[in-house]
Amino acid sequence: MSRYDDYGYFPPSRPRKAKGGIKAQSKRGAFGESWWAKRWIAVLERFDIGARLGRGRSYARQGQVLSLAIDKGQVKAKVQGSRPKPYDVAIQLKTLSAADWKKLAKALSQQALFAAKLLAGQMPQDIEQAFEGVGLSLFPATHQDLDTDCSCPDWSNPCKHIAAVYYLLGEEFDRDPFLIFKLRGMSQEELVGLLGSSKSTITETGAEVSVPPEPLTVEVLSFWGASNLPDDLFGDVRVPAVAAALPKRLGSFPFWRGEEHFLEAIAPIYTCASARGLEVFLRWR
Repeated sequence: MSRYDDYGYFPPSRPRKAKGGIKAQSKRGAFGESWWAKRWIAVLERFDIGARLGRGRSYARQGQVLSLAIDKGQVKAKVQGSRPKPYDVAIQLKTLSAADWKKLAKALSQQALFAAKLLAGQMPQDIEQAFEGVGLSLFPATHQDLDTDCSCPDWSNPCKHIAAVYYLLGEEFDRDPFLIFKLRGMSQEELVGLLGSSKSTITETGAEVSVPPEPLTVEVLSFWGASNLPDDLFGDVRVPAVAAALPKRLGSFPFWRGEEHFLEAIAPIYTCASARGLEVFLRWR
């Protein structure tokens, strides 16, 4: 068993082989493919924790992280180290208040592109500017913005076990960008609802008013009857501009470990199905 030396240094130790751990998809090089995942990893790498950073990458790739649970403002994980009992890792990120989220939702809804991309499960490239515009931050700016803890005997914080969890989080952000919002205290469903409630329109006088939903008809016979259908019943039928918008909004399977990323594998199927569906519709019509 490793122990401290006279200088307070904790010598490297060899971890026990973990069974059924979560292995990183990245086999070499950088972690994360999307800009928001890379942004998260950049936060970790600014901590300047030396060799523990490399060991954290190795732990993530070897599957030493046994479990990983993400909730509002916190992450809990178990990491297999050199001792028989796995270490408990906890990461806490300060959540935004309800007032902050309401303020942010109003700012996002005023940018049609922001709202459209978020509702399609995509992270707008310059969304951080929207956060900064209302005095908030999406990502932690410094190590002090994160409260981390590990049950291992290593004195450093973050240790290699915490670093391994950070790297796997980066890959999970690739899968589901809404996890970043969840760490800030807002689930995907809540954010979508908040964006919907923040929709508004501008009147001729320049006043901003809310647009109420269109009510259903109270005429039972009109609702259920087989009246003549209008020529524009189906509206503008065309191939969606964004392929696989619904799966992108819902997110991929947690910790997908196929040879291809889930969304990359399924998006071409949606593209082909959309074209075929339009062909069938136009022929039927």
